[in-house]
Amino acid sequence: MSSIRLLSDLLIDQIAAGEVVERPASALKELLENSLDAGANQVSVTLLEGGVKLMRIADNGVGIDKEELPLALARHATSKIGSLDDLERVASLGFRGEALASIAAVARLSLTSRRRGERHAWKIAAEGGEMGGIQPAALEPGTLLEIQELYFNTPARRKFLKSEATEYGHCEEMFRRIAASRADVSFTLQHNARKAWNLAAAAPERRIAQLLGEEFAGASISLDEQSGPLRLWGLASLPGFSRGGRDTQYFYVNGRFVRDRLISHAIREAYRDILHHEHQPAYALFLELPPEGVDVNVHPTKIEVRFREPQAMHRFIHHALDKALAAPIAQRPPMERAAQPAFAPRGPALRYNSPPGQGSIPLGVAERENLYHTLFGQLGRPEAPPPAEAQPQDIPPLGYALGQLHGVYILAQNQQGMVIVDMHAAHERVTYEKLKAELAERPLAMQPLLIPVSFNADPLDVATVEEHAAALSEIGLELAVLSPSALAVRAAPVLLGGCDPVLLARDVLKELREFGASQVLTERRNQLLATLACHASVRANRQLTIPEMNALLREMEAAERADQCNHGRPTWRAIGMDELDGLFMRGK
Repeated sequence: MSSIRLLSDLLIDQIAAGEVVERPASALKELLENSLDAGANQVSVTLLEGGVKLMRIADNGVGIDKEELPLALARHATSKIGSLDDLERVASLGFRGEALASIAAVARLSLTSRRRGERHAWKIAAEGGEMGGIQPAALEPGTLLEIQELYFNTPARRKFLKSEATEYGHCEEMFRRIAASRADVSFTLQHNARKAWNLAAAAPERRIAQLLGEEFAGASISLDEQSGPLRLWGLASLPGFSRGGRDTQYFYVNGRFVRDRLISHAIREAYRDILHHEHQPAYALFLELPPEGVDVNVHPTKIEVRFREPQAMHRFIHHALDKALAAPIAQRPPMERAAQPAFAPRGPALRYNSPPGQGSIPLGVAERENLYHTLFGQLGRPEAPPPAEAQPQDIPPLGYALGQLHGVYILAQNQQGMVIVDMHAAHERVTYEKLKAELAERPLAMQPLLIPVSFNADPLDVATVEEHAAALSEIGLELAVLSPSALAVRAAPVLLGGCDPVLLARDVLKELREFGASQVLTERRNQLLATLACHASVRANRQLTIPEMNALLREMEAAERADQCNHGRPTWRAIGMDELDGLFMRGK
């Protein structure tokens, strides 16, 4: 039987390295965080062979005293915390005192540092955990760390590293995460003698655009929401920029990049009825809160956190993002209006002197005066045609309708170019938002049918009507039992005028049977309202008059989340004049 014995310090450090230094990118993260904690505003990174051969990080931070250099490489030695109280309100990125010792145990490391005001720098080296003496060195104020031959003394671990390109890819992603968090710091990254990034200090929005792409920045909304000590700010993509994966999701808690299920769920809920199927939103969001409100001592990599009040945090994140995404088109800055659908190429453009005005094109649009009420119910009355020569400042974001295309799309022109609207998807969103707003305040208004409509029903449907009459009344439906196999619709929601009452009743009864009244009116309320809105929306191949089209455009501009229908499909697209000119080679 084996006996219990103490492990050597070197073996302990090598075990810790397996948690803290999973790959070169993990070491890079720890070293970059140390530079930021040291107050650096200039950080330079040099890599060879994906960071395995060499990793050099230079900064202009406060530096380390000569006497403290050996402590910097010792286990559990740190300047950032000194008590349990400090641990419970950690404000720095690093605090464990494990990183340098763990790296030194599995690599050849040299640490050179010079305090500001000192005449010269001092250097200490370590190889496989064995520390050398302190020597004088030449260096500008700051710190230089060089890590060579990562895992040189643990060949089994080195075998698990991937190709040079893969390891560099992870390092570059880690560099991007850190650089995005501190726009006030300049960063450079060089790999195999090739400069990959050169980022000067900039405004946060500019830094995010540099790292995540101009397309993302142009297709995003900015938000800055505060509630007491909590603040959430940054950029979140409009649904039209959704992605299949999570590669453009950056969330920071007090400057620390994190992956957290509670945060992810809150964000996903905010995008629930505007994101199509399994698409993922893109964002770079920064949450600020008092350090004591979050526990960062959850995992050795510090990528996970635990909030002191998780439910309150979930509500705040969800509300802040939902509010930003719900902003009507008319209330957005012009850049964000144009970015939602498509991107016109930047560059010199031809000038057009005739501003958008109301006109018409011969697309066979029927001019029946009573059609508007039939299709749109309570949306409002058609507006009067605007002046033929509207001033640019008077032109609405979605412009003025020109006509219909194949009874499916509305064609309009605004100040930037052409707007194409899916009339069914747009009307569905407008109706859905109206239903949500009304039901939040009171039961849906009910309109009795002049002649009740009867239909055959199975016994379960009949039982559902008898059991859930109150729930049906709350959503504006009145159903009556005619016999064990027949029901009648006596009233329907006012906002859904013109829909097929039988199809509507069948879908609602299906929801009630499957989920029960309490769940349908709470967790699944929005899904039910989306179903109602779909029934009421104008269908394809229905011809609208010009005033009816304009009325829908104005409703879209005022409605929340009008860029997507209830299923996450876009409701409109824009094509700028630059793009149209390019298609026809005008100006060439």
